[in-house]
Amino acid sequence: MADSLTEEQVSEFKEAFSLFDKDGDGQITTKELGTVMRSLGQNPSESELQDMINEVDADNNGTIDFPEFLTMMARKMKDTDSEEEIREAFKVFDRDNNGFISAAELRHVMT
Repeated sequence: MADSLTEEQVSEFKEAFSLFDKDGDGQITTKELGTVMRSLGQNPSESELQDMINEVDADNNGTIDFPEFLTMMARKMKDTDSEEEIREAFKVFDRDNNGFISAAELRHVMT
């Protein structure tokens, strides 16, 4: 999945990874992840942080290395694409672009 990223994206994610990897050891720990998340206004529990790491921790060592980080970012970007597809589908129904689908708009599309 990470192979679908462009060189520019990989370079940007390398910079982001180094921001997470506070001690520069090539691994993101739950502590480092928590520090960055809190600096972004989030307040995840220790359990939530561990779940985030476990989601992409392919070698099960309890930390995220750069290839695992790329996998995580590629998944996030894929999820974003899906959200965009849903928005585009919504626009097909929302003919007057007011952010709502009226009964008349729904009828028009369904008939």
